[in-house]
Amino acid sequence: MALNQYLKRVFPGTAEEYAKRAEQAMLSGERLFIVTANPEILMHAQRDPAVERLLLDPRTEIVPDGISVVKAMKMLSLPVKERVTGVDLAERLLNAAGRQGKTVYLLGAKEEVVSALAKKLKLQYPAITVRCRNGYSKDKDADFQEIKALAPDLTLVALGVPAQDLLIHRHLDEFPKGVFMGVGGSFDVLSGSKKRAPALFVKTNTEWLYRIAKEPQRLGRFWNNNVKFLREVKKAAQQKK
Repeated sequence: MALNQYLKRVFPGTAEEYAKRAEQAMLSGERLFIVTANPEILMHAQRDPAVERLLLDPRTEIVPDGISVVKAMKMLSLPVKERVTGVDLAERLLNAAGRQGKTVYLLGAKEEVVSALAKKLKLQYPAITVRCRNGYSKDKDADFQEIKALAPDLTLVALGVPAQDLLIHRHLDEFPKGVFMGVGGSFDVLSGSKKRAPALFVKTNTEWLYRIAKEPQRLGRFWNNNVKFLREVKKAAQQKK
């Protein structure tokens, strides 16, 4: 399917507007599944029918996490204002859950990382309930049965794209309420285990460049997703003319 079919479903407003929407959903007991779209998941959808289904599912809300997604939408004349970064949205939701004494489940990352984040949240917000499990269990679907029993208000899954999103999508119907979001490597940053890119990189939407400089092994992944993604978008834009 053409990329613009997925991009048409991406939230077009500001990060603040979406953060308020997601926060209200959590506080009011609504069920909400958020996909933070970057080129990687959009390219996966081109070759994996299961990823395509979750992106087109009316129950899925998609926000433009990657600057390449914002640029693509502009090239295709689709309405979009700015990035809605997954790490910022996750932090906003965790803080709101903490202030309101909500229940949170953290799934994924290394044990020391996810445990550090859980400990940090409990120290900062004594009223919060936090459960966590690292991302190394062999049966992630069984992990979701534990989440189902807890019925949390917020579930963040850090297993990488698209595994985290497919896992949530498979189990979504089992939950009457709760906000669910795949967060990639956000636990590393939110726990303090890894520093986020300096403010200049964040402000100029070049965090990807900082990450590649720090972790050169990411270059191949960047080429296979971001570069090929923009190439496909340019083709689609030319066809529209």
